[in-house]
Amino acid sequence: MKFKNISILLLMAGLLGFSGCDNEELDSKSIFDDVVIPEKNEFDNWLETNYRKAYNIDFKYRFSDKESDRAYNVIPANYDQSVALAILIKHVWLDAYSEAVSQEFMKTYVPRIIQLTGSYKWNDNGSLVLGTAEGGLKIMLYGVNELDIDNPRINTTNPYESHDVKPIDMNYWFFHTMHHEFCHILTQKKDYDTSFRAISAGTYHATDWINQEDKDVAKEGFVSSYASSEYNEDFAEIYATYVTNTPEGWQKIINQAGTDGAAIINQKLDLMKTYFLNSWNLDLDELRDILIRRSAESTTLDLRTLK
Repeated sequence: MKFKNISILLLMAGLLGFSGCDNEELDSKSIFDDVVIPEKNEFDNWLETNYRKAYNIDFKYRFSDKESDRAYNVIPANYDQSVALAILIKHVWLDAYSEAVSQEFMKTYVPRIIQLTGSYKWNDNGSLVLGTAEGGLKIMLYGVNELDIDNPRINTTNPYESHDVKPIDMNYWFFHTMHHEFCHILTQKKDYDTSFRAISAGTYHATDWINQEDKDVAKEGFVSSYASSEYNEDFAEIYATYVTNTPEGWQKIINQAGTDGAAIINQKLDLMKTYFLNSWNLDLDELRDILIRRSAESTTLDLRTLK
């Protein structure tokens, strides 16, 4: 009988509880639903047309914990700088490759996500991360808030310019990185001639490249200190450096390299040009001409108005 009485009391308590709440409306929003989908604005609609539909890219400018590396302290990208960078990337990067090869080429091989972050992130060894590409699916761009919207500057003539110059050089801080990472994506799809790896074998600075100077490693046959870290980075650095510099700018590297260093760099460049032409029908000299022209046009773009 003792257990029966307890059961009756519990039943009565439950009924009283329900009767006390029968006039209240339940909130249809789950307490576990912490994902708020913001209402689309003019920029979102512009991105839908110019990125998602045109190139199958999800351009993310809002901060996302899911897309960010939580091991680093970073801040969101500013809205105005995000708009300006989206316009610049389309004109100087996406549309340039479309002109050189085809829009379908970019739509097929470009990363599916571009994620912007307002600040830079630093590695433990003191190196600055300008951008990353994850498995060919996502490009992360850092330091977006440093962009001077009204004074965009793309340096194509001096590869040895100080990186502290203001306004910031868009090539160094963004476009060089994007070409570099895109090169990795393409070489992961189709590998390049393995003889490239043997050219500078034994001279790479695998552990101390961060302590090298660009001008010094040129004499060893590298276009940048990062290129001297290992052969895959070497290949991508030559590519990104070549297509973002005018012939005069590239010649400064060759002159700095001296006879021996220049011979090594040119040997690597020849293999790289052959790879891109045969594997991707991409003429690097033609691409460079297009990129230099579009870079010059960037100063005339309205980076505050979406069209």
